[in-house]
Amino acid sequence: MEHFANRVEAGERLAARLLDDSRAATGPVLHAPVVLGLPRGGVPVAAPVAEALDAPLDVLIVRKLGTPGRPELAMGAIGEEGALVRNDDVIAMSRTDRRTFDEVRARERVELDARVARFRGGVPPVPLAGRHVVIVDDGIATGATMRVACRVARARGAARIIVATPVAAPDSLAELQDSPDVDAIVCLSTPPGFMAVGMHYLDFAQTSDDEVVRLLAERRRR
Repeated sequence: MEHFANRVEAGERLAARLLDDSRAATGPVLHAPVVLGLPRGGVPVAAPVAEALDAPLDVLIVRKLGTPGRPELAMGAIGEEGALVRNDDVIAMSRTDRRTFDEVRARERVELDARVARFRGGVPPVPLAGRHVVIVDDGIATGATMRVACRVARARGAARIIVATPVAAPDSLAELQDSPDVDAIVCLSTPPGFMAVGMHYLDFAQTSDDEVVRLLAERRRR
């Protein structure tokens, strides 16, 4: 099983793959790229990618809708622009009724709005219209948050959307490949028997809000 030392090292390796594939024309050719990290854990991975591509770094804020009693299992996700993705299989398996789903959705919407204010601090989002957008997370388990993120990016006018992640569950990656909102995928590892993103990092310490704000501010200054 492949391991990454931490999110920064994973981002550096991901950036190298993006550049190698682009130069060899075996992967997505990037035009005026914008790199979007999914906070919080996706931002430390996205920062080295933005540096390598000499691209703006921004956040695309989404919230997983955790299953009651199993919050790590996504029964869906919400994002900016009112985007919503439902994992109907998880909803059915967990026997989550409509009222409970809506309660979780409303609670997470409050947190999403708070994070928009916290992470952007009044700075408007980087315009995406007509640009190639690389959406980065530290890993993909169910794929719900990434699907809703791609939907938001498309609604904002992204011409091409590239999903980039160090590790992903094979089934979830296959579903993303079928999405009309995904034009290309770059993933370093798709281990069989995938269980959790954190199992593929030696250091998977939680990313703080302060770190996200710092990384965004540093990239803006450059």
